[in-house]
Amino acid sequence: MVDKTAEEFKALGEIAGGDIHIGCAESEGIRHLARRIKGLQEQHPGIRVHLYSGDTNDLAGRLEQGLLDFAVIAQEVELGKYNYLELPWADTWGVVMRKDDPLSEKKSIGTGDLLGRPLIVSRQGLRGDLPRLLGEKADRLNVTATINLTYNGTLLVREGMGYLLTFDKLADTGERSELCFRPLAPRLETKLYFIWKKYAVFSPVAEVLLSEMRDHYSTLE
Repeated sequence: MVDKTAEEFKALGEIAGGDIHIGCAESEGIRHLARRIKGLQEQHPGIRVHLYSGDTNDLAGRLEQGLLDFAVIAQEVELGKYNYLELPWADTWGVVMRKDDPLSEKKSIGTGDLLGRPLIVSRQGLRGDLPRLLGEKADRLNVTATINLTYNGTLLVREGMGYLLTFDKLADTGERSELCFRPLAPRLETKLYFIWKKYAVFSPVAEVLLSEMRDHYSTLE
């Protein structure tokens, strides 16, 4: 950790460069972060960004250990531990299935449609979002596999192992794909937040990114 900080300050002494380590949830909303980073790199080409993908528990653990400067999470923020910026994005939950599945004829998927079917679910979704949607029915879900990366889940769906519960726009469901996405009903959304540890001490390059993010997104610290 000391070596990483020393390298960042050395790089910045020669002028605007250095490394920023960010943990990211799987979400199309990450494009908001990408826009801010791209703008900074146009001004300071020496800035390097290292992204790490994972669920909220994984990212929070790395943040606590000092392995990450920031994280983007798809879950309510623990206000006692983190400062945050709310990004202008909410992911929509739904089901990825094969296009030849009879359930694909429905425009949306109700809670009753899920019961008794083999489900592939992210571990974070199984702990938080799905109980919020299904209430007591969540205990009756037939979860046959858990994942932390959507792409791997789509491979299981392609092989006929079940139905993947995930965010919209993460799986390839284009014309040439054998998969399709149908939103859940009632609609279930998860907001996206950019977080950092309270009282964190940042390198100058990380401070530059934080300032850029604050300029564009709402905050409560």
